[in-house]
Amino acid sequence: MKSLDPETAHAATIRVLKAGLGPKATEPVPPILRTSLCGMELDNPLGLAAGFDKHAEVVDPCLDLGFGFVEIGAVTPKPQPGNPKPRVFRLNDDHAVINRYGFNSEGLEAARTRLAARRELGGVVGVNLGANKESEDRAADFVTGLDGLYDVADFFTVNVSSPNTPGLRDMQGKDALEALLRAVVTERDRRAEIGPWRPVLVKIAPDLTDEDAADIAAAVVATKVDGVVVSNTTISRPESLKGPHRDETGGLSGAPLFELSTRLLADMRRTLPEEIDLLGVGGVASAKDAYAKIRAGAAAVQLYTALIYEGPRLVSRILSELPDMVRRDGFANVRAAVGSGL
Repeated sequence: MKSLDPETAHAATIRVLKAGLGPKATEPVPPILRTSLCGMELDNPLGLAAGFDKHAEVVDPCLDLGFGFVEIGAVTPKPQPGNPKPRVFRLNDDHAVINRYGFNSEGLEAARTRLAARRELGGVVGVNLGANKESEDRAADFVTGLDGLYDVADFFTVNVSSPNTPGLRDMQGKDALEALLRAVVTERDRRAEIGPWRPVLVKIAPDLTDEDAADIAAAVVATKVDGVVVSNTTISRPESLKGPHRDETGGLSGAPLFELSTRLLADMRRTLPEEIDLLGVGGVASAKDAYAKIRAGAAAVQLYTALIYEGPRLVSRILSELPDMVRRDGFANVRAAVGSGL
């Protein structure tokens, strides 16, 4: 796959998984890895981040890899093509990727049809909610997404931190974010009165000042959001980056994001009340990385970019090595290790 351009390789990988040719986890999940996230019971704390299965095409083949949960999307209410190609670039020497997809989505109805068709198969499946680029009311787009997919998903992530939709990150401002989250949580509460309760999380950018982070934390507490995903890709460019694509516009993910996102994760864990769970994302490529996120305050972690460089067997490798790290530090289970490094 690495001989193909990144977006073609991604599409080919999706086709392979749809054909049932992906590997399947065969080892039982050690009880020490069973945990919870925002009230959801998980077989293990390792999840697939949004961005891989954008259109809910391969949920079950991804769960079969061993992930404890999968997040699809981002899903926008109306279909949209995203930004012009080329829009994703490998930084091989850095084990990183820069993308500027721009919420390319087949839309809410396509995602709903696929999620409904596999709903009885189980597994914890979340939806990353996005707003249409040309929308006149982006806050309403998030409410529409939650409402339209409420009965076919287990949790929802409000994504206001993608750097590839102009103006989207402006919604992380205190007043705008509080209004948006209040609208989404209100809709969730309305739906929960007559059906199941679904957690709502918000995904934030790593490129925040201390004041920005404090404002986001205040909005999260005020609106009673259930969790925070820390973090999305970064628009920063470390001087250590190599290769011809390092200056491409877009969000940087992979190994160079690890320290930045983990530092913000720890800061948010110190700031937010214990009942608000954190989901750690950014640069996870090993059991050591996953455990570092957990010790920094993550109730669960996600990865995506590392799969490009390490392959799908990475999932089983992390899950086989993580229990020994938990036992080494004297914890009865992985949940007990959350925040232990602070």
